[in-house]
Amino acid sequence: MLKHLSSSCFQGRLRILHTRFPDGAANCGLAKRHLLRFIGSLRSSTGEATFFRQTALFSSESGEGDGGTDKAVYASSEADADEAKSSSAIVPTTPRPEDHLTVIAVPLPHRPLFPGFYMPVSIKDSKLLSALAENCKRSVTYAGAFLFKDEPGTDPSLVTGTEIGKNIYDFKGGQELFDRLHDIGTLAQISSIQGNEVYLLGHRRLRKTEMVDEEPLTVKVDHLKEIPYNKDDDVIKATYFEVISTLRDVLKISSVWREYAKTYSRYIGDFTYGRLADFGAALSMANKLLCQQVLEELDVHKRLKLTLELIKKEIEINKIQESIAKAIEEKISGEQRRYLLNEQLKAIKKELGLETDDKTALSSKFRERIDPKKDRFPAHVLQVIEEELAKLQLLEASSSEFNVTRNYLDWLTALPWGDYSDENFNVHNAQKILDEDHYGLSDVKERILEFIAVGNLRGTSHGKIICLSGPPGVGKTSIGRSIARALNRKFYRFSVGGLADVAEIKGHRRTYIGAMPGKIVQCLKSVGTANPLVLIDEIDKLGRGHAGDPASALLELLDPEQNMNFLDHYLDVPIDLSKVLFVCTANVIDTIPNPLLDRMEVIAIAGYIADEKMHIARDYLEKSTREACGIKPEQVEVTDAALLELIENYCREAGVRNLQKHIEKIYRKIALLLVRKAISNEPSNAKTFEELERAEIDPSTNQSTRVGEQTDTG
Repeated sequence: MLKHLSSSCFQGRLRILHTRFPDGAANCGLAKRHLLRFIGSLRSSTGEATFFRQTALFSSESGEGDGGTDKAVYASSEADADEAKSSSAIVPTTPRPEDHLTVIAVPLPHRPLFPGFYMPVSIKDSKLLSALAENCKRSVTYAGAFLFKDEPGTDPSLVTGTEIGKNIYDFKGGQELFDRLHDIGTLAQISSIQGNEVYLLGHRRLRKTEMVDEEPLTVKVDHLKEIPYNKDDDVIKATYFEVISTLRDVLKISSVWREYAKTYSRYIGDFTYGRLADFGAALSMANKLLCQQVLEELDVHKRLKLTLELIKKEIEINKIQESIAKAIEEKISGEQRRYLLNEQLKAIKKELGLETDDKTALSSKFRERIDPKKDRFPAHVLQVIEEELAKLQLLEASSSEFNVTRNYLDWLTALPWGDYSDENFNVHNAQKILDEDHYGLSDVKERILEFIAVGNLRGTSHGKIICLSGPPGVGKTSIGRSIARALNRKFYRFSVGGLADVAEIKGHRRTYIGAMPGKIVQCLKSVGTANPLVLIDEIDKLGRGHAGDPASALLELLDPEQNMNFLDHYLDVPIDLSKVLFVCTANVIDTIPNPLLDRMEVIAIAGYIADEKMHIARDYLEKSTREACGIKPEQVEVTDAALLELIENYCREAGVRNLQKHIEKIYRKIALLLVRKAISNEPSNAKTFEELERAEIDPSTNQSTRVGEQTDTG
C-alpha cells in the first residue's frame, strides 16, 4: 500500500503539468524539447525504457488557456486510453472543481501545496478527519489546503515541526484558526484517507474570504487565475529559458532532484510558464514562507523570477554539500587507508616476530615480573593475577575496564612480594653508626640496640612501632634515617600532619576514576623491599574530615597483630606488613588518640643540655655549615666561648634548630667578608671591624679569622 501511495505521490506531482499548449505554440516547444531530451538521457543511462506512452490524465487548468475547464489528454490508441483512465489519480468529479466555493480548510504545518503535487497530511483533529471522510462518501472530494502561520516575531528556521503541529491543534476551529491561516492556498483533491493520514493532490489556487463554520473550519473561497501575460514577450521567454537551464544544472549535481526527474519523466508533458515555476518551487528545499510567496504570486513573470532565485540557491547549497561530502569522504578514506596499512604492518611484524599486539605485550611484561620470583608470591596473590590476566585478554583495548585492569596488574606485579633486604644484626656496627649521626640520645640508641640484639638471637626480626616524642629540633626525623642505615633497611618517610582522608592510608576503590593505593603500598613499590623502615611524621597532627578518620585507619596499620593481613582498598588482597619497622614522631602525645597510642612504644626526647649542644655544634653543625658555605677550615676558627655564648644567650630552646640557624648566619657573614677582601685586595679595618662587631666576629691575624674572643655581644 505504501509503495502504491509513494508511486502515486511521485506521479501526481507532475500530472498537472501534462496539459499541452495549443498546437503551433512556438514559445515553449524548444524549451520543452531541451528539458525532455535531458531527462530522457537520464532515464536511458539507468537502463530504463525510453519509449514513453502518453496516458489520459484529468487535470484542472488552474486558470490557464480556455478558462479553467477540465480537459483530458487522450492516449495514442483507444486501448491505452482505457488503461490511462483506470490508472489516473485525478478523476473527473461532479460538480467540477471550480464549482466548489465553500470548502473545509485543512491547515498545512510545514510547506504549502502546489497545484499538481501530492502531499500527505497528518490530521489529529478527529472532527476535521470525520468531516473529510464524510465528504468523500458524498463524492465531495475537495478541500482547501492553507499554510499555517507562525507566531509573530518567530524565526521559522528555529521552529520544529513538532511545535508547529502542537500549535495547529491547539485551535479547534473558529476565528482564531481562520486568522492564523494564510489567505491564499490550494484547492486539493482528497486522494485517499489512511488512518489519520490524508493524501491531497493540488489543483488550483484559492483565496479564503470569510468563515462559514467553526468546527470543522469551513470557509468561502475565490478561485484565482493568473494575470494575463504576453507569451511572446522576450523578457518572459528569457526568464523561462533561464529557469530550464538552471533546472538542468540542478539535475546534474543533485541526486534528490535527479531521482524526482527519473520518476516523473514518463508523465512530463508540456511545461507552461506558470507550471514550470510551480515545479521548481515545489521541489526546492526553500523556506516555507518563500514557497508561500511563490504560491501567492499571480504574475507569471514575477513567479518565474522567484522560482529562479530558489533554484539558484539550491545550486549553491548542493555545491556546498558536495564539497563537504567530498572533504569528509577524503578524510575517511585517508584514515581507513592508514588504519588498514597499520593493521597490515602489525600483522607482518607479528608474523616475523618483530612485534606483538598490545594485549600480548602487556601479558608478557607482567609475566616477566612474576616468573623470576613466582615461588615467593603468596598463593592468593598469584590466583588474583592469573584471573586478571585472563580477563585482560577478553577486554577491548579501547574500553575503560581495560585500563583499570592494566593499572591494577601493574601495581600487583610491581610490589616486592617476599623480597626482603639483608639486615645487619651487628650491634657494634649499629652503635658506631648511631654515634656518628647523633650525640647523646642514649635512650633511643639503647632501644634500637635491643631490637637488633633480639633479631640477632632469633635470626629474624619483626616490625615494631616506636613513637619518638619531643619538642621541635631535637632530631626525631633524622633519628629515623640513622636507624634505617644502622639496620641496613630502606627508608621511606611520609607526613600525616593535617591528613583528613582515609583513602591516603587505605587507598581508593578501583571503581573510582583516578583511584590509587594508599601510602603504605606506594612505599613498598618505591623502596622495592617488604621490610623497610617507615617514618610516619607528625602523627599528633592528624586531621578529621568528611572523608573519614585517618587515626582510626592507622590502627590496623600500626597493630602488630593485624598488619600481617593489611587490606588496601585498591589492591583488595592481604599484604604482610609484620616485617616493616614503623617509627612515628610527635611533638606531644596528648593529642594522639588513646587506641592508637596504646599500639606504640613511646620514647620521650626531652631535649639537649648546654654541654650536649656544644658537642653537637662543634662536631656536626659547624662542620656541615662550613662545607655548605664553601669555606675552608684554615680560613676561619670559631671559639668555644663564641659557641657557648650563642647557646646560653641566643639558643636556649630544647632543640638545636635555632642554633644551626645562628651558626649559618655567622658563616654567611664570614663568606661575604672573604669575598670582599678578595675583590678589593686592600684592608678596610674600620668597616670590617664594624661588620664583625655586628656578626660576633673579631679580626686578629692575616692567616685566619677567629670568632668570639673580644666581643661584648657574644
